[in-house]
This record gives sequence, structure tokens and C-alpha cells, in this order.
Amino acid sequence: MLSGKHGMKSTIDPSTFLRPTTYVDSDSPEVRAFVARNLSGGQDQSDTDKAIQLFNAVRDQIKYDPFHLSFSAGDYRASRIAKRASNFCVPKAILLTAALRAAGVPAAVGFADVRNHLNTPKLAELMGTDLFIYHGYVALWLGEDMLKVTPAFNMELCERFGVKPLIFDGKNDALLHEFDTRHQRHMEYVTDHGWFADPPIELILNKLRAVYPKLSRLSMERSVIDDPLFVGPAAEPDQEVCEA
Repeated sequence: MLSGKHGMKSTIDPSTFLRPTTYVDSDSPEVRAFVARNLSGGQDQSDTDKAIQLFNAVRDQIKYDPFHLSFSAGDYRASRIAKRASNFCVPKAILLTAALRAAGVPAAVGFADVRNHLNTPKLAELMGTDLFIYHGYVALWLGEDMLKVTPAFNMELCERFGVKPLIFDGKNDALLHEFDTRHQRHMEYVTDHGWFADPPIELILNKLRAVYPKLSRLSMERSVIDDPLFVGPAAEPDQEVCEA
């Protein structure tokens, strides 16, 4: 089990996780613009309210797409992720971490291996396993409490799969559910790799290549993969967000 129901008292100095880093470039114009667009009350609100609004924004504005993995390290900078319309769990966790830091909330990028019992045939074929390595989540600090959340699955995707959407209330962890709405096994956390001020992207990309060679090859070839259950028909891997 990755954590308990409630936030844990932390012995770590949260200020360590407020500074911008190479990938969590929270001081970039793109990240600051993302934060400004998504804080309805601006910066003059509680850290809890900021965290909830930013969690919702990353969860739903960037659709979950596990098929198009970038193997260019630069694509894992939050400033680039903020411009994408779809992405997978690692970039989404990096963006939320950066947005929280930009809003003054200490945050780190965490990683865990999870076993997915509700995979699609297409994704299972390409992965060759139901184990998702280095699933991205976020550790954040609100007061003395450290909470863990994952903004991976957008609400629309959860409805399509019959999975309860993750709701972050600012008091409890918001991690992937163990069971779906039909009480069938959904996600099982296997290994927690801990959390980082700056994610070890090169290590993660090497692991992805080794564990998922077929999916990695198609991603590097920028192949368009059609799996309507996940991303709709013929999803393009390079679609960017259109800003108003």
C-alpha cells in the first residue's frame, strides 16, 4: 500500500520542494500562465484551495494518453507539458508539481510501479504486461501534512471505464482506486520508488525502453495508435493545447 487514508506528518523540510529545477521549471512563463488561468481566486486564497484547483486542472485539461511516450528528455519539462492536450501519468505529475510550486505549495514528483487489472486489449498487447512501471504521482505539503495525489486519469476517461474519478479534498490522499465501480480489481500499488525534487528522467526513459520495447518503438516512430477507450479514434501524438 502506497499510503494510508489521511495525510502523513512529514519530517522533511518542505521548502526543499519549492525551488524550480530542470524539469520542474516552475518559474517558466508557461507554468506561471497555467497557474494564473486555473486559480479562480488568484494567489489570495489558501494553499489547500490552490492545490485542489490545480489538481483538477491537470487531471481534466490534459487527457490521459498512454500510447505516445516521448523519449526526448526535454519533453518532460513542465513548460512543454503545459502546452500539450494529452499526455501520460509522468508528465502530468511533473506539471502538477511545477504548478503547485509556482503557487507557493511545496511539491515533489513521486513514482510507483502499479498493476492495472483493467487494461484494454490494445494497450496490453503493446505493453506485454499489466505492470505500469514508474507511474507518476505528486507528493505535496499542506501545513504539516504530506499528501499523495495522482492527476493521471481525466474525468471523461473514468466515466468511459467505469472507474471512480479521483477527487482531491485537500485533506486525504487521492491515489488510484483499488476497485472500480463494479467492485472489480482496478489498481494495485506494487513498489514505491519515492519522490524527488527533480525527476530522474533519463533513468525512467531507459526503464521504459527496456520493459516496453514494442510500445517504445511505436512511440519513437510517432505512430498514430487507435484505441477509442483511451484517447478516441486516431489520436495524434503531437496535439497542443489551444489557449484563449
